[in-house]
Amino acid sequence: MLARALDVIFPQRCAGCGDGPWPFCDPCRASLKVLRPPWCRRCGRPKAMAVPRCRDCPPPEIDTARAPFRFEGPARQAIHRLKFSGWRGVGSALSLAMTEVEGLPSVEVVTWVPLARRRLAERGFDQARVLATGVARRTETPCVGLLTRARSTGPQAKRDAVARRMAMRGAFAVADRVEVPSSVLVVDDVLTTGATAAAAAQALRQAGATSVHLVVAARAYS
Repeated sequence: MLARALDVIFPQRCAGCGDGPWPFCDPCRASLKVLRPPWCRRCGRPKAMAVPRCRDCPPPEIDTARAPFRFEGPARQAIHRLKFSGWRGVGSALSLAMTEVEGLPSVEVVTWVPLARRRLAERGFDQARVLATGVARRTETPCVGLLTRARSTGPQAKRDAVARRMAMRGAFAVADRVEVPSSVLVVDDVLTTGATAAAAAQALRQAGATSVHLVVAARAYS
């Protein structure tokens, strides 16, 4: 009832521009860069023809990666509204798109890449957890917090791919008193080089996972 009342007082607006109808107004919907085949079958990066893997694939700890959108325009704006403006409802629109992407595998558990403690305190919520909850609900898969941050790594934005991998080495650990199943879907907001997701996947594999897949709301590539 409270959620419905808030929707009346603060109606949901376009996740892209913030002005049009929910979840994306017609101009923003037309501007979304939707990722579709033909693509790299491993990482979902669009190609002129289908290939088994490509130079933009994430590190080998990740079996497959998928994203519904390219990280630009309305998709970028929507993710920023979720992360930095507290529009948690944006997670519903993005998680729906994430579950509809072609090639999303069936797994035993959905989990997420956890925020560093300082950033979680600043934002008051974890955007990857919001997305993971939506993905799990729509795929009817258990959502379990399997990972914790083992140490702080600092911002990654100004680091190249090699520096990112070095910085993320050993950044995650499996949470206490959880059992890691053989197949896991890891959820995050954006895929750039895959260094963060690979570090998370490595921790899961060391705890018993044999296949680790990744789905994000958007991916960046040149």
